[in-house]
Amino acid sequence: MMNEQTGRILDGKALAQKMQDALQQQISQLQPQIGRPPGLAVLMVGDNPASAAYVGGKEKACIKVGIRSFGQHFPADVSQERLVSVIHELNADDRVDGILVQLPLPDGFDAVALLHEIAPHKDADGLHALNLGHLVRGEPGLRSCTPGGVMRLLEEYQLDVRGKHAVVVGRSILVGKPLALMLLEADATVTIAHSRTPDLRAICREADILVAAVGRTQMITADLVKPGAIVIDVGINRINDPVTGKSRLVGDVDFETVKNVASWITPVPGGVGAMTVTMLLENTVWSYARQMKE
Repeated sequence: MMNEQTGRILDGKALAQKMQDALQQQISQLQPQIGRPPGLAVLMVGDNPASAAYVGGKEKACIKVGIRSFGQHFPADVSQERLVSVIHELNADDRVDGILVQLPLPDGFDAVALLHEIAPHKDADGLHALNLGHLVRGEPGLRSCTPGGVMRLLEEYQLDVRGKHAVVVGRSILVGKPLALMLLEADATVTIAHSRTPDLRAICREADILVAAVGRTQMITADLVKPGAIVIDVGINRINDPVTGKSRLVGDVDFETVKNVASWITPVPGGVGAMTVTMLLENTVWSYARQMKE
């Protein structure tokens, strides 16, 4: 299905809609057998506007597909112990299939410790050490949402990664590391680049698949991209548009120049970000469907 035209769009928004329609249908089929809808608990601490917008988007998506929301919002001065207690309650609540702690947390909280308190089979974000261990071993389990969304996009557009050289720029536990493992599992040859990588340009230009996941505005320019490469932009950065005076979202890739070099490219917004929430819903439904096997 690879096309010789430059800059064909990997449309995450359209795929997310398609997947949400399928999830809605799956839930409607499972609910009479399980006797309840799936449940997702998103825990938010403090009043970070970006986090509040993300949480609102997740709750809206839940309602759309038929997932019951058990979200809770805590003040910034809530104690770590209180959050642990709430997570334990949700672990024991049979109505809840997925639990998510909205990151970043305000200063003073140990986010990793909180994530480890979530029951692995309810870890909707796929960030528990046990689930990351399943990924390393190539075993079934809950997968990190953003990397999982990238892989689903490549699959949807029938872009075979086997034998391809994939370069992942960024090594975070949220995206870079798990995505590198997923690409490796799909038989790509994987290089991870980061802020200490010498001659980043040379490495990027070797990539058949180039993934930008560093959080630096438009750092991947056309001269870093091999002609015909597949370019995946995971970055979401808010900038002020000098023309309109309004803020807008851009990625880690300079879309306007790179689209003329790449064979396929994800836009921002409407690319990977659109997939992340949908993968969260899919993880919740995956845990929910386990009820049928137990």
